Amino acid sequence: MPPKPPQQNLSAKPPQQNLSPDTPCPTLEDRITGALVGAAVGDALGGPVEGYSPDQILERHAGRVHGIVGPWNGDAWRTARPIAPYHKGDGHVTDDTLMTHALIRVYATVRDHLDAYAVADHLVPDLMTTPRWIPELEQEALPLHRIFLAEKWLVTRLHYAHADPREAGVGNIVNCGAAMYMAPVGLVNAANPRAAYAEALDIAGAHQSSYGREAAGVFAAAVAAACAPDATPETVVAHCLSLAKDGTKTAIEKVCEAATHHTTFEPALTPLREAVTPYDTVGPDYRNPSLGARRPSRLHAIEELPIALGMLLVADGDYRDAVLGAVNYGRDCDSIATMAGAIAGALGSPVPETWSKTVAEASRLDLWEPARTLTEVTREIHDHDIHRRRAHEAAFTEIGGLRCSD
Repeated sequence: MPPKPPQQNLSAKPPQQNLSPDTPCPTLEDRITGALVGAAVGDALGGPVEGYSPDQILERHAGRVHGIVGPWNGDAWRTARPIAPYHKGDGHVTDDTLMTHALIRVYATVRDHLDAYAVADHLVPDLMTTPRWIPELEQEALPLHRIFLAEKWLVTRLHYAHADPREAGVGNIVNCGAAMYMAPVGLVNAANPRAAYAEALDIAGAHQSSYGREAAGVFAAAVAAACAPDATPETVVAHCLSLAKDGTKTAIEKVCEAATHHTTFEPALTPLREAVTPYDTVGPDYRNPSLGARRPSRLHAIEELPIALGMLLVADGDYRDAVLGAVNYGRDCDSIATMAGAIAGALGSPVPETWSKTVAEASRLDLWEPARTLTEVTREIHDHDIHRRRAHEAAFTEIGGLRCSD
């Protein structure tokens, strides 16, 4: 029997989002909880069908996936794919959630905005030194033993090679590895997508380059934009397009344009894939990448973020529909569903309680504690920002920077 992790109060009823008619605008705590729990649940739902096509998913499950399912290879999950011997399915979160929670712990330590040096000084030691419950391994282990190759790069470059953290991402495979855990950056910068974009680009420099780093910034901006009081899926996409650069911007434009023609995910699966194909380097067979896959380029984009935004539009911001669309899209669908779930949750669309409770219990994780922590830290950081802004305003005024009309 695997050892049990520290006892968590997982039987408690999850906190409900503040969506009554008297208070139509979700609070900061509601949005942070919705985004983080929503990301984890999306991750868990997408994990068991990751890497497969919509047609393969349809055949394997005799229909579309509509909730939590078991491993693709059943009881043979340990040996079916030796390079990734993980229990994906049955409500287990993957490395997307483990990395997201690790970044929240860095915020809880620093209690201020982060940069690439915070990754080197705090995130990497967390991955290397502190055993935690790893749902897919069904045991306690160092997170380093679960994260995949693009994330192991962090340890190689920052701990062993002593690379400048701001440049350590150069040379890594270009994928969604940095973007997948940037939701906390958007939440710390709630309703300020430009600040979220800049902070995520700085953090992600330690991990990724090119369009992988760009996607991290744009995803954080999307989550921040979703926290605005009047946010809609359309305003989220508009903020992303105002900030995104190069192939990332074009890919989002094309995918979201295709998404506007659909209101359910089934007929959108093929058109969204066709729209992103010219910008995706992986190729048609996700498990057998093309020769040009995951190389730096100003013309290309990761697939996951544009598709997540497209599914958000198709679902009109509804959490369940956005996540199920992402899951049934296949390919890297745990990360797509993580992103779609985070944005829909930040918008205030409720995460189905049956899903969140099952994922928490199956993963042996308290999905709500990181949200409570990040809410507290976000308020502290906002106070720091106010004091810094006022100090700057006073200094600027003292040197005669204000015009008479000001």
